[in-house]
Amino acid sequence: MADTVEQLVEEARGALDAAYAPYSEYQVGAAVRTADGTVYTGCNIENANYSNSLHAEEVAVGKAVSDGHHEFDSLAVASAARDGVTPCGMCRQTLAEFCEAGFEVYCDGPDGVETYRLGELLPMTDDTTDTGGSEDPREDEQYHLEVSTGDVADAVLLPGNPERVEKVTSTWDDHEVVAHHREYRTATGTYEGAPISVTSTGIGAPSAAIAVEELARAGADTFIRVGSCGAIQPETDVGDLVITSGAVRQEGTSKEYVRETYPAVADHAVVAALAAAADELGYDYHVGLTASTDSFYAGQSREGFRGFLARDSEERIEELRRAGVLNFEMEASAILTLAQIYGLRAGAVCTVYADRTTGEFEVTGELRAARTASKAVEILGRMDERVEQEGASEWHALLGL
Repeated sequence: MADTVEQLVEEARGALDAAYAPYSEYQVGAAVRTADGTVYTGCNIENANYSNSLHAEEVAVGKAVSDGHHEFDSLAVASAARDGVTPCGMCRQTLAEFCEAGFEVYCDGPDGVETYRLGELLPMTDDTTDTGGSEDPREDEQYHLEVSTGDVADAVLLPGNPERVEKVTSTWDDHEVVAHHREYRTATGTYEGAPISVTSTGIGAPSAAIAVEELARAGADTFIRVGSCGAIQPETDVGDLVITSGAVRQEGTSKEYVRETYPAVADHAVVAALAAAADELGYDYHVGLTASTDSFYAGQSREGFRGFLARDSEERIEELRRAGVLNFEMEASAILTLAQIYGLRAGAVCTVYADRTTGEFEVTGELRAARTASKAVEILGRMDERVEQEGASEWHALLGL
């Protein structure tokens, strides 16, 4: 029985040991106390498809509800980082289903336990007559990324892996982590004096599209996908860079925005800046078409479990080779499509890890794409200045730098 706040927080800390968080490496534990004093604990359980992940608070409440409890006294939440983690928007809405505004939430932080009322975390908690669908009631802070206007620069780099954020920022002049929620880790700083941000998107187009949506709401207007890829042309070697000029939309997310015949095209100025950056840094690079897929295995003509091959697997990769497509990856086409729809700028640069023509695979040159994209942001700043100086509508080669 956890009778005190500290005991309930200890229960939440204890739940951390069971957390399954191989992707974000961000362990969360929660403990909810029911109206009769029974305590249920939960931990976060991640999935390669991030949208299928379970949050610690949801697990704890779900266990209680499945035992017949619908009335709750309080909740404690803790992370392995002891960073004062609070329930995310979805978990707050879950709590609001059963609890009133005065329900207390205890958050384990570096300076002790912070206490919040649910009404502070989720305004209008008592008004259950109109939930507004699934929309987050916070006016400025974004639902998934937890960034607000002013937190991010105009230009944002988009790696997939949250661990790459630290590697990206290691090449900058300075930086500060401004948000970290689930797979989305965001830092803002400067590179050679140019304001710049980075946000990890997780794996695949669905979570990348969320990042673009919410970063745009926070004020960003330029997006550069930074990652790794598999090359399918013989002239492209492991360690080379592929700069995407356009993408085959072999993923489902962008199709929910616009018809399949709509082109996923990179902004010409972003492509030019990336090529100029790679040239200046002395990296081998190729500019051309990318195929973005939903599946790392079947979608990219790889063998699945026990040698499973998708229908027309070999024919698909051969068709793309004949059509001049350079590489496979999983996010670029969705990012480019959304940017085009919203009148924003976007591009992509990936380091080749896998040479699908030879079977060679090596994690090498990981920082090349990051350095190239960061340098491209600085170059884009100079390009934008030239546009303004000359009164042009957009940058073109005759403007120079």
